[in-house]
Amino acid sequence: MAGILLGIDFGTGGAKACLMSDQGEVLAYAYREYEILVPVAGWSEHDPENYWSVTCQLISEILDRAGVPSSNISGVGLSCALPSMVLVDESGNPVAPALNLMDRRALEEVEHTRSLLGDSLIENLTANRIEDHPSIVNLLWFKNHKPDVFAATHKALTIDGFIAARLTSTFAVNRSAAVFYGVAFDIRSGEFRHDVLERVGIPPTLIPNVCDCVDVIGAVTTAAAAETGLAPGTPLVGGQVDCNAGWIAGGAIEAGDMQLNLGTCGVLGVVHQSEDYLSHPDGLQMVNIPYTTSPGDTFSAVAVTTTGGQTLRYLRDTFGGIELETERLTGISAYELLTSQARDITPGSDGLIVMPYFMGERSPLWDASARGVVFGLSLHHTRGHVLRAFMEGVAYALYYSFSTLMKTGLPVRHPLVFNEGGAQSAVWRRIITDVLGVPTARLEGVGGAPLGDAILAGVGVGVLADFGVAREWARHLDHCEPIAENHERYMEYFAVYRGLYDDVEKRFRDLHRLVGG
Repeated sequence: MAGILLGIDFGTGGAKACLMSDQGEVLAYAYREYEILVPVAGWSEHDPENYWSVTCQLISEILDRAGVPSSNISGVGLSCALPSMVLVDESGNPVAPALNLMDRRALEEVEHTRSLLGDSLIENLTANRIEDHPSIVNLLWFKNHKPDVFAATHKALTIDGFIAARLTSTFAVNRSAAVFYGVAFDIRSGEFRHDVLERVGIPPTLIPNVCDCVDVIGAVTTAAAAETGLAPGTPLVGGQVDCNAGWIAGGAIEAGDMQLNLGTCGVLGVVHQSEDYLSHPDGLQMVNIPYTTSPGDTFSAVAVTTTGGQTLRYLRDTFGGIELETERLTGISAYELLTSQARDITPGSDGLIVMPYFMGERSPLWDASARGVVFGLSLHHTRGHVLRAFMEGVAYALYYSFSTLMKTGLPVRHPLVFNEGGAQSAVWRRIITDVLGVPTARLEGVGGAPLGDAILAGVGVGVLADFGVAREWARHLDHCEPIAENHERYMEYFAVYRGLYDDVEKRFRDLHRLVGG
């Protein structure tokens, strides 16, 4: 069987791989978690070598499951969660722990860069906010706090860029990922402004070359083939940000398509081709990304709550010992066991509200000091109430972004498609459907971002004619209409949720000063 395509996606909590035929059939799928390191409050790191070991494990597993030789793989595509940063030397070896999107150590560098350049220059150039802690401000943190690491750095890469370098010995960043370097990246031209880099004190040589998502950037080396099991010479394409990858897999290829991922973050996005949106005041509350299908003129407007699915992982790992043990004994997912306890709780959790800001919040609050709050807890609340309130809290955060996004006037096409991660939970899908008040559906089958990466690889190497096949292959099921009574109830609770943040916003900053994160 020729024409097989490989996609690998690197998230904040783990990595996924998918083998796909040239007819869109998923031949094998695998997942591996890796540890999130929080050595200091407000920091969030990975051991970058875990990315490589997990890559080798995933490739071995899916090749074995599919029962196909690696020589049949026609192309490889990668994606990752962003912003992320792996600093490497000239040989491509890490010189420091990797930073992931929950890291918020560079608060002083954000303010310094803002005062140096001004918000208007940064936002006009990048169409994004500096509060997202893009890679350039994190580079400045290393320059200021770890000068030995900064001096040893040859390139600042994304996670997928690091794996691409290991596979091909090529340093590159695709256009959809380059926007997460921020500050100096021109979202319209797809190039870094060297004059801006020099003004903030970052040598342009630290930034890898920019490529298009579909560009073939290199081929698997003999050394990498020996470690991964891939065939030497297998072509690798430029790659894409993980949300784009998931939405490609879900068939989102036209303006107005709208999808939602609940991985580590909660990420809701709309595909569009509106140049005006990139400078719209409400648009600048979102994350704006060149879209994979045509990054020069197509974009995704993305609402992000920093800890979406991560809230459930936190509950599972911290309080779900019984569910984890049950999963080990029976094979029933601990997540399913947890969410099922919330199924019969009344919408609004009988007066229990959670703000899910475990590691600060992105759109539209942009508050790195924000933290989680459980409000209204009473003796009559059960374990199920607490679990549902956490899920509702993420839904409220998504609604706040969604309502802000809708103010821009961007056209959207219903249903909202739940793509992967926590959105596989029927309980959570119902909650989000009712909170947002829009029709929803679920993407059929496994795949998600790594499937989108496999499709990207197919287009890049010419096995697939274009991205149109993604729309043909995507199947939506479990269509769900919002229940008006539930939506009205949720809007009353949402008003309290919003007011609660206003009440404690200053206290978040006070707490940050006390604990340093």
